[in-house]
Amino acid sequence: MTNVDLLTDAHLTHARTAPNGRSAEVVLHDGPLRQTILALRAGVELGEHNSPPAASIQVLRGRVRVTALGEGDVELGTGELRVLTHERHAVGAIEDSAFLLTTVTSIPNA
Repeated sequence: MTNVDLLTDAHLTHARTAPNGRSAEVVLHDGPLRQTILALRAGVELGEHNSPPAASIQVLRGRVRVTALGEGDVELGTGELRVLTHERHAVGAIEDSAFLLTTVTSIPNA
């Protein structure tokens, strides 16, 4: 069993002192399903990148800004959950933050 609270605290601590201001760990990997805890120091951004076929972000601590083409900026705080678009997007930490990224890397043809 994975204790998400303990992992969140550990990754926030690491991100605060890491040269790149981030820390991450895949906590669940089952076929195409992945869940990853990511922590970012305030002001650090995961630059614009493609979205997998399905993804969501749930903020575990802090506050982040998701920037997506065509949608503008959306701020999310602790406990908030949002589906990520299928467009390129970026995620930046407004304050020291950690979030759970859930992705499905492939969807079988129906």
